[in-house]
Amino acid sequence: MALTMVGALIKTPVMTYTQSLTRKLAAWGVHLFTASTAVMGVYTLKAIYNHQPIIAFWWMSAAIFVDAIDGTLARSLKVTTYAAKIDGVLLDNMVDYLNYVITPAFFLLINKSLLPPAFAELVIVIMVLTSAYQFTQNDAKTPDHFFKGFPCYWNIVVFYLFLFQMQPSTNAWIISFLSLMIFVPIKYVYPSRMDYLSRRHAVRAAMLIASIVYGIAGLGILWTYPKIQHSLMAYSMAYVVFYFVASFYRTLYPLATHSDNA
Repeated sequence: MALTMVGALIKTPVMTYTQSLTRKLAAWGVHLFTASTAVMGVYTLKAIYNHQPIIAFWWMSAAIFVDAIDGTLARSLKVTTYAAKIDGVLLDNMVDYLNYVITPAFFLLINKSLLPPAFAELVIVIMVLTSAYQFTQNDAKTPDHFFKGFPCYWNIVVFYLFLFQMQPSTNAWIISFLSLMIFVPIKYVYPSRMDYLSRRHAVRAAMLIASIVYGIAGLGILWTYPKIQHSLMAYSMAYVVFYFVASFYRTLYPLATHSDNA
C-alpha cells in the first residue's frame, strides 16, 4: 500500500511535467510553422528573380495555406500561455508583410509588362507604403474579427493581373484603387475568424467551405496553366465577388459583439 502511494506521488508530477513539456513544444512548433513562411517568401523572391512566375505563385500559395491555419492552431494550442516569450501577432505581421506585400511588389517590379513603364515604380511605392500603414494600425483587425480596410491581398491581386494580362494602365488603376481602399473603413471578412459573419452556424460553415474550395480552385488554375480551366476561373471570380458583397453587407449591418451586449 505504501509503495503504491509513493509510486502515485512520483507519477503525478512526472505526468504533469510531460504534459506541460508537450504543450510547450507544440506551442513553439506553431511559431516555427508561422516563421516558415518567411523562408517561403525568400524562395518566392528567388523564383521571381529567375523569371519563374508559376513557381513563385506556388510558393505564395504555400505561404497563404500556412497563414490560413496557423492562427487556429495557435488558439487551440494556447501559444500565448505555453510560448509566451514569442509575440505571435508581431511574427505573423512580419511574415505577412513579406508575403502579402513585398513579394507581390517585387513581382510587379520584375514583370515589367504588368504596369506602365512610366508609372510602374510610383504605383509599387504607393502599394508598399499604404500597406505599411494597414499592417501597423492598432485596429487593423476589429473586435468582431474583420479586417478594417482592404487587407493587402496583393499576392492574390497580382495572381489575377498575371492571368488576365490586361492593359498595364488598367492594372495600375486597380492597384491604385485598392491602395486607396486601405483607408476606407470597410470590414472585410476574415476567412478563419467568422464568429460575427452570421449567427447561423450553417452560414459560417458554408463560407468556410467556399473559401477552401476557392483555394483549391486557385491551385487547379496554377496546375493547368497556361491552359485556363474556365469552370475554375468562373468559381474563383464568383467567390471574389461574393467575398466583397459579404464584407460590404456586414459593414452596413454588423452583428452585436459580446462587449456590445455587456
